[in-house]
Amino acid sequence: MIDRLRLASLAGIAVFLAAGCSSTVSMQMPTIPEPRLEKIPVDVAVRIPDQFHNFVHTEDVLGRDKWTIELGNSNANFFNQLFNYMFTSVIILGEDDDPRDYQFDALIEPSIEGFEFSIPNQTQTEAFAVWIRYRMNVYDSVGTRASSWTVNAYGKSQKEGIGGSNALKRAAVLAMRDAAALIVMQMEKVTKIRDLADGPLTPDSAEPETAVADASDQAGDEEPASVIGIFAIGGIDDVP
Repeated sequence: MIDRLRLASLAGIAVFLAAGCSSTVSMQMPTIPEPRLEKIPVDVAVRIPDQFHNFVHTEDVLGRDKWTIELGNSNANFFNQLFNYMFTSVIILGEDDDPRDYQFDALIEPSIEGFEFSIPNQTQTEAFAVWIRYRMNVYDSVGTRASSWTVNAYGKSQKEGIGGSNALKRAAVLAMRDAAALIVMQMEKVTKIRDLADGPLTPDSAEPETAVADASDQAGDEEPASVIGIFAIGGIDDVP
C-alpha cells in the first residue's frame, strides 16, 4: 500500500515537472529621479504607438516554462516622464491625434524593436537578465524624419527566493533605467534634436543615417555613473 502511494506521488511530481509552470510579470510604474542637467530648449511632442503602450512579450523557456512580461503602460509612462525632465516643453499625443493640430519643434516616437530575457535555468547562474532594444524616431515640425536612433539597454537582478517574477521585474526596470541613462547622455548629440528648434529640416539634411547607442558608446575613461549622479550607464547590475 505504501509502495503504491509512493508511486502515485512520484507520478504526480513527474506530471507537474513535465507540465512546467507559467509566470506573468506585470510591471508597475517605475520611478526615475530627475536628472541634474539643464533642459534642452526644444518644444517636443511625444507620440506613443499602441505597440509600445501595450507591449507584451511571451516566451516558452527550454520548452517547459512559459513567461509573460507585460511592460505596457509602465514603459510608456516612464518615457513620458523622462522626456518631461529633458525638454522645456512636452505634449503627449494619442495614437489618433493629428500632429498638424499642435505646435512643436520636434516629434519623438519611441518603439520597441526587440526584447530578450534569460533565467537561471538557462545560464546556470543565479541571475535574471533583460535586454531591450528601443528605437527613437525623431521628426521635425512638418513630419520629416530627422533621426532614427537605436538604444540597446540591459538590466540584471539576482534571484530571490523560490519564484523569479520579482527578480525578472527588477531586471526589466533596470533595463529601462539603463535606456533612460543612455538617452539623457546621448540623445542631443546623436539626434541633433536641438537644431530643430530653428525650424524644419532643409531637403539636403533629411533622412540621415541611423545611429546606435549602447554601453560601448561611452567615450574615454570617464565614470558614467558620476556624470549625472543618479544613473549607472552601460548595463545596470543588481549585485547582492
